[in-house]
Amino acid sequence: MLLNAPIVQVAYFVGDAKAAAERMARTLGAGPFFFIPRIELEWGEHRGAPRKFLHSSAYGQWGDVMMELVQQDDEGPSPFRDVYAPGEEGIHHVATMVDSLPETYRHYSELGFGVAAKAATLTGTEFAFIDTVAVLGHMVEIYEKSPQLTAFYRLVRDAALGWDGRDPVRALG
Repeated sequence: MLLNAPIVQVAYFVGDAKAAAERMARTLGAGPFFFIPRIELEWGEHRGAPRKFLHSSAYGQWGDVMMELVQQDDEGPSPFRDVYAPGEEGIHHVATMVDSLPETYRHYSELGFGVAAKAATLTGTEFAFIDTVAVLGHMVEIYEKSPQLTAFYRLVRDAALGWDGRDPVRALG
């Protein structure tokens, strides 16, 4: 179902990404985390309707995968609210890098899974959340592999090499 694409990220929806990053560093040894507040999108849509879901995220390394801790900064419909009500937290998605978004949309559609949300970052990276909640209990995020995206993953991974646990949450941007 995941197109034989490796899972590169596990993401949790949380009420406070900075506090969750400190907790994950302390309890799991994940990190260090790079915190990006109030991430604006070039464009976004949720369930086919225009919607730029404003969010903040902390990104850190957890073993072989990136961990994202994401909070919603504005209320309203979103792929996060599709899974969690205000005050609830938990795993929201796993992410994979794919060769082609159109082919991946088609693949999931043929399996009966719809797109919950699509968006693009201000730097042009398009991504989408596939609604696999009924089968997996969480969504699957997809984005095409690019030099910019792999550089960001490398930055997070390299920061974890030899990390001594100090300075667990760092500003990025």
